[in-house]
Amino acid sequence: MPVLNLHNENLHFLNKKLISWILFIILSLIWGSSFKLMKMGIVALSPYEVATIRILSAGLVLFPFGIQALKKLNRKEILYCLYTGLLGSFFPAYLFCIAETKIDGSLAGILNALTPFFVLLIGVVIFRATFSTYKYIGIAIGFLGICALFYAKGSIDFSNIAYSTLVVLSTMIYAVNVHLVSRRAKHLPPLTIASVAFTVLLLPCLIILFVVHYFDHPFTADIWKSTSASVVLGIIGTAVSSVLFYQLLKRAGSIFASMVTYAIPFVAILWGWFDGEYINLGQIASLGIVLIGVYMVNKPTKNL
Repeated sequence: MPVLNLHNENLHFLNKKLISWILFIILSLIWGSSFKLMKMGIVALSPYEVATIRILSAGLVLFPFGIQALKKLNRKEILYCLYTGLLGSFFPAYLFCIAETKIDGSLAGILNALTPFFVLLIGVVIFRATFSTYKYIGIAIGFLGICALFYAKGSIDFSNIAYSTLVVLSTMIYAVNVHLVSRRAKHLPPLTIASVAFTVLLLPCLIILFVVHYFDHPFTADIWKSTSASVVLGIIGTAVSSVLFYQLLKRAGSIFASMVTYAIPFVAILWGWFDGEYINLGQIASLGIVLIGVYMVNKPTKNL
């Protein structure tokens, strides 16, 4: 009987790890594609319009679930969900869109990879969290892989420092949200957190669209194309991905979940390959380094 129990525990552990990696890969693909959709959005729309349509679309998709969830939550839980919506999606959506008017997706990708560092820093300094040595080493290795990637690609340009700072600010906000969900909303289902957050943000988004005169546009083909990209960004890149991310956060912990940002630049490069760009051996080797770092972070330990 003990042998059977041990077998079942090992099988459960392997299944949990497999699901975590599947979520990791799916989120990497979704968020890695988001940079391309943002660029498509700001071709004919302002960054404020793209970001607002993104959040509005997420809210409309999750509205039926949000209405049901709101009936079951107390005031404090609703506020926690709202905070996660603001910190995890709303503010970063605007900051990223504004930043991408002046910097390219490659630079945004490497700066976005600072998220695990800030998750670690905020956890240690503010929340007095303890992390295993593997997590420190894994974050360092992963970030070295990101730096090696952009050295191999030869695409780092920090000429627009102010706009680059907006992306860094977003990563800090993301990190705060990761800890908020881990410590204040962990008992809530991922779908509840996301659906309530975006449902509450529906009305503010509609008001913003009127304020920025989105509905005054002559709806040309370019406007429709940018709007469609923003809607897809909201449905897949925000609504679906938020639910998946909170699920990954609950399963694998804050550091592993935040390291999705390490894989995002490779997805962006993959999009470039589809568009005819050349991928060299240095970029492939860099991906290997990043994966080693992610593996180190995901090693089972007793610490967070």
